[in-house]
Amino acid sequence: PTYNEADNLPGISAAILERLPGATLLVVDDSSPDGTGEMADRMAAEEPRIRVHHRPGKQGLGKAYIDGFRVALEGGAGRVVQMDADWSHDPEYLPALLDGLLGGSLAPLPGGADLMIGSRYTRGGGVLDWGVGRKVISRGGSLFARTVLGLKPHDLTGGFKAWRRAALEAIDWERVHSGGYVFQIETTYLASRAGARVAETPIIFVDRRVGV
Repeated sequence: PTYNEADNLPGISAAILERLPGATLLVVDDSSPDGTGEMADRMAAEEPRIRVHHRPGKQGLGKAYIDGFRVALEGGAGRVVQMDADWSHDPEYLPALLDGLLGGSLAPLPGGADLMIGSRYTRGGGVLDWGVGRKVISRGGSLFARTVLGLKPHDLTGGFKAWRRAALEAIDWERVHSGGYVFQIETTYLASRAGARVAETPIIFVDRRVGV
């Protein structure tokens, strides 16, 4: 999903496709006033691995993800990764996320997970450039959700995730109305309730490089 990411989109797109050369990159743009959507169209015209889905105005991150999932599944995707466009989610972690789904040599679950979470709060993960208040809210939100909902992942508020198709299809998206970090908690909860095997791989999260 993008909103005013014209300064980040070319670089992050190239980095994603370099690490996953067989992937399709879907940009879901909410009519960014800085021209991100038009830039994405120009990139897609030159690179067949890039596709663009335009939405009429800013409608929130949760709805953007849901629309993106729908477009990806309709296009035949067997695995879907969700991530930010501002470099907070570094493309270098993409192979580990997908390896966790496929049950590779470094996968945390034998046979692979149905949902892999890029985790700031598992061993080896972390956050850079955050103040104390933001850290408390993020980590506290995850701890609260783990306790109340009975979930095992340590990072429930992050948005760097890889899904198997079946795990996405098992969720009733009509009942998902939350946004922001609550959307991330809710989708992991619903996936777990539907029987998805959930695992984590460590990431280092950094604040955006440029843009707002």
